[in-house]
Amino acid sequence: MKIETIYTPSLADVKTAATLLKNVTVVTPLLLNSNYSQKYEATILLKREDLQQVRSYKIRGACNKINSLTPKELAKGIVCASAGNHAQGVALACNKKQISGTIFMPIPTPKQKVEQVKMFGGKNIEIKLVGDTFDDAFKAAKQECSDQEKTFIHPFDDKKIIEGQATVALEILEQIQQPIDYVFVPVGGGGLASGLSSVFKLLSPQTKIIGVEPAGAPSMLTSIQNNRNTKLEQIDGFVDGAAVKQVGNLTFQLCKENLDDMITVPEGKVCQTILDLYNKDAIVVEPAGALTLSALDFYKDEIKGKQVVCIVSGSNNDITRTAEIEERALLYKGLKHYFIVRFPQRAGALKEFVAEVLGPDDDITHFEYTKKSSREKGSAVVGIEIKNETDFKPLYARMKTKNFFGDYLNDKPDLFRFLV
Repeated sequence: MKIETIYTPSLADVKTAATLLKNVTVVTPLLLNSNYSQKYEATILLKREDLQQVRSYKIRGACNKINSLTPKELAKGIVCASAGNHAQGVALACNKKQISGTIFMPIPTPKQKVEQVKMFGGKNIEIKLVGDTFDDAFKAAKQECSDQEKTFIHPFDDKKIIEGQATVALEILEQIQQPIDYVFVPVGGGGLASGLSSVFKLLSPQTKIIGVEPAGAPSMLTSIQNNRNTKLEQIDGFVDGAAVKQVGNLTFQLCKENLDDMITVPEGKVCQTILDLYNKDAIVVEPAGALTLSALDFYKDEIKGKQVVCIVSGSNNDITRTAEIEERALLYKGLKHYFIVRFPQRAGALKEFVAEVLGPDDDITHFEYTKKSSREKGSAVVGIEIKNETDFKPLYARMKTKNFFGDYLNDKPDLFRFLV
């Protein structure tokens, strides 16, 4: 059933936004990526929104919205809620216009993003860390607007935000003369996807627009499948720039109407893409910025020989997350496994495990054990990194044959998170 769209950004409004943003944003390059082009036998072009001043596309929507406010609204001050990138755009706009802004962010927001917001906003902004998720910060921000009559700058569900993000599409179409077969666009709340897809439907309707979400926060996919804007009970917040429990009402309707497909990508796959981009192309991206390239494996047959654009949405990554990124990538590739190992409480048991259970290329990367003097066997949580995915079954079999096996943790997420 087709949903009646209550709002569609006009080309005139998007062009007006582009004019207003000329002195604030940069025209980010659309660059051929040789590695991905060769891998997929296609022309893979990266729209490098990570090269904006605030290192993400979010500045477009934030500045466009703030430019639309009246002097009275600006004088009272503005408020936003953000996991980081929208906050940086709002902070920079507050600094440039010398207006007061209050920015609510979830407590787990990477420190690097909090520090960047402070840098861009200077004395014009106040940061308040509230709750565990974007939705908690959102609720607190809305309450402050209600209490103090301030204007809320929504991160995605606002006409001016959508029109600002839509300027990405205008730039892409101006930067390339050949027909574009596919555009892969990341989806969090849906502001970029709804704006970009609306422009392409007007100017390049033959282009297929593919929305990409993290598997742990499939709010847009779930909403489209349910044919109504659906709030998720729980999400994995790892892809913090694209992890929301509920998308916007405007963005849901536009994405429902304009996207040709909506897919999800496992967080571990995203982590592997982050590492690949850094190691092979010297490109630093945040998890949300790696979403679109992570999706190409799931479209490898369809895109062969095609002209493909991937939006690289941001590069605000915290270096302290590197260990977690590497861990998730190894888990996704089946190269790291966690077990509860039951060791006989006798001298030489660990030596036997290393010599007779582990393979020649297996490496213990995690080990937690406490000796229990009153028991025949003591349990340890052991993490083992293997060289090839095919090494797992022999390892598993040897562990059982030698009576060391207690339990396998990778497929028990609740127990895994508790013990590791």
